[in-house]
Amino acid sequence: MTPWLVRLWRPLINRELRERQKIVEIEASGLEHVRAALADGAGVLVTPNHSFHYDSYVLIEAAHRVGTPFHFLTAWQVFAMSKWHEQLMLQWHGCFSINREAADLSAFKTAVEILKSSKEPLVIFPEGDIYHNNDRVTPFRDGAAAIALSAAKKAERPVVCVPAALKCFYRDDPSDDLARLMSRLEEAIHWRARPELPLHERIYRFAEGLLALKEYEHLGQPRTGPVRERTQALADAVLARLEQRHSVPNKGGIVPERVKEVRRAVIKAVEKEGLSPTDKDQLTADMDDLFFVIQLFSYPGDYLAERQTIERIAETLDKFEEDVLKADYPGIRGTRRTVVRFGEPIPVPKERDAKFGVEQWTDLVEGRVQGLLDEINANHGVR
Repeated sequence: MTPWLVRLWRPLINRELRERQKIVEIEASGLEHVRAALADGAGVLVTPNHSFHYDSYVLIEAAHRVGTPFHFLTAWQVFAMSKWHEQLMLQWHGCFSINREAADLSAFKTAVEILKSSKEPLVIFPEGDIYHNNDRVTPFRDGAAAIALSAAKKAERPVVCVPAALKCFYRDDPSDDLARLMSRLEEAIHWRARPELPLHERIYRFAEGLLALKEYEHLGQPRTGPVRERTQALADAVLARLEQRHSVPNKGGIVPERVKEVRRAVIKAVEKEGLSPTDKDQLTADMDDLFFVIQLFSYPGDYLAERQTIERIAETLDKFEEDVLKADYPGIRGTRRTVVRFGEPIPVPKERDAKFGVEQWTDLVEGRVQGLLDEINANHGVR
């Protein structure tokens, strides 16, 4: 962390938001909660939803308004895909990497040490990945809870968690651009584009057609029933087959945690010497299937049916653009404003017990973040 460089680069970070994400306005509330926790001398863990690409840039701007920079626990892939000068910029902005596919003790210890002694807050995105479901948090992983509880036990000062929620709203109506993207998606699976249909109906048709194709690929035949149930059943069938192949027990956790355990086994198998070409091809296919399971997990099935806002339509098409058209980042089709809301600090207990362990603490924070998202929507007329 180099605070004076963070301040120096503030205009450039905000320019990146405008040019790459068309985020032209940021509204931040609840800043007093972070300031009060810092004034009390607490170690502060900020746990936001991971709602869109470049959301960390929005939090950097929010940190300027709080009055102190934030540290960020960052997936190692972000560093791996960055050029050397970009890696330096990440480090100067308080980012440090974690390998989520392994027991990364170095990252764990660094995070604990920040909460124990640093004057700057630490940001961890408990969802782990960006799922483009901006109105709903996906189940939180337990890493943030484990770090917070470990730090609270060892620290001489109090440790608190400040839940945070981020939500983007379109200032311009992107419907025409979204309709053109929908036509590209339909043509990608050799369908005739149907611009005469309402956009949400085209999305439903496309999703069901795509799901049927993947069911035929993995199960031998398409299924019937609600899309949500079919999506969950397909993900579980593919994952169960991989768990059995690699002798990984199903401990009943959330899908990303189950995927992580199988991926570890696959990586270990890849590292063995003397693999035949057939074995290598199979392991490559297994990794592809694990990625597919995560893709399925990211589609809740009823997200758009529940509420047909332009933001949910755009988010769904963003996911299709990444997953079907293989875009590194989805296109941004209108200027946007982002709302950031920090909640009241949650004290992290020094001693964990059966009533307040990692699982319970994770559920508590997840619920608080979802509550903040609901408040943002209610305050902006979204019901």
